[in-house]
Amino acid sequence: MSQPASYSGIALVTPVSLGYSKVSEHSAGWFIGSVLREMIDAAGIGKADVDGLAVSSFSLAPDSVSFLAQHYDMTLRWLEQLPFGGASGVLAMRRAARAVQCGDADIVACIGGDTSQAGSFRDLVANFSSFSNSASYPYGSGGPNAAFAMITQRYMDKTGATREDFGQLAVSQRYNAQHYSPALLGDKPLSMDDYLAAREIASPVHLYDCVMPCCGGEGFLLMSTQRAEDLGLDYVSILAADERHNAFPDDPVQLRGGWPLFSDQLYASAGIGVDSIDLLQTYDDYPVISMLQLEGLGFCKPGEAADFVRSNALTFDGGGLPHNTSGGQLSGGQAGAAAGYLGLVESIRQLTDSAVDNQVANARHAMVSGYGMINYDRGLCSAAAILKRGGS
Repeated sequence: MSQPASYSGIALVTPVSLGYSKVSEHSAGWFIGSVLREMIDAAGIGKADVDGLAVSSFSLAPDSVSFLAQHYDMTLRWLEQLPFGGASGVLAMRRAARAVQCGDADIVACIGGDTSQAGSFRDLVANFSSFSNSASYPYGSGGPNAAFAMITQRYMDKTGATREDFGQLAVSQRYNAQHYSPALLGDKPLSMDDYLAAREIASPVHLYDCVMPCCGGEGFLLMSTQRAEDLGLDYVSILAADERHNAFPDDPVQLRGGWPLFSDQLYASAGIGVDSIDLLQTYDDYPVISMLQLEGLGFCKPGEAADFVRSNALTFDGGGLPHNTSGGQLSGGQAGAAAGYLGLVESIRQLTDSAVDNQVANARHAMVSGYGMINYDRGLCSAAAILKRGGS
């Protein structure tokens, strides 16, 4: 099987997170456009300098990325719309990098953004896929809670993991969120006792295993390293990245994403091992999925993530493996498709020393993992990238 070509010469700059709140009167286009404005200002460039746009959004319809070009009064050479949920950020980065390397664009804005209004999450769940609206939702089992309850129970039965083990992730992320002011739940401390006492949602999933739907935007600019240096911008390089879709389809209930299919090659391409990763951002719509990423990306063996989280500090300042350093979705909120960009944007902040109160000391390498498009008993999209501070 062929391997991805090098991403050398590509820079990620101007990480922006914006507008997180539980509900908003603004449209998805407003959030995406506001992130774009902030990134352009941060880069010190003009709007006309951006000639590529990659967008992910669940609530943008009936508009598309082409309509956004008109709304924002931009003439663009390259467009991409990525409806892949929590994997969208890494996928947008990969495609934009190739566009810049091939000369199809000079500066690409990669943005995830969604609004949140009364009933919008219910409508999204009801019409998430043809399977959802024909074979699941009409029978009362639509939505992520039931699906992830099944995956969580299967994982517990198979590995012996306990609710306390999942709580290690939720509690550590709440601590991180308390040091990241935009996190929606950062002002609400969470102890292990609080986690264990929370009301049941769909056994064995309880309240603090579930993300809170909200609105917001996440984004970054992608350009050549030469352009970033000419603009005087701190930047992050891509050492390696890959993706898989519908991996291990014969597993009766998902206990593996696509990461084991490419993680060894990911480290080989990056030229570093797992021990060189200074911080990890996993897609954390539910704690069990972060467990699968820890295993699939080689931080521990299959079935041993519970032991890993028991024995490794996960806070940004704990001296172990800093994990979801801004609080992730569990404490920051799930802003629709923007959640697929959250870990990537946070990693760029960390590797350019712009994270402020939750800064990981001396961070040089970051791993970012994505997971998306849950369809009853499994998520279909898996992606990951290894990033490095500055150039080679």
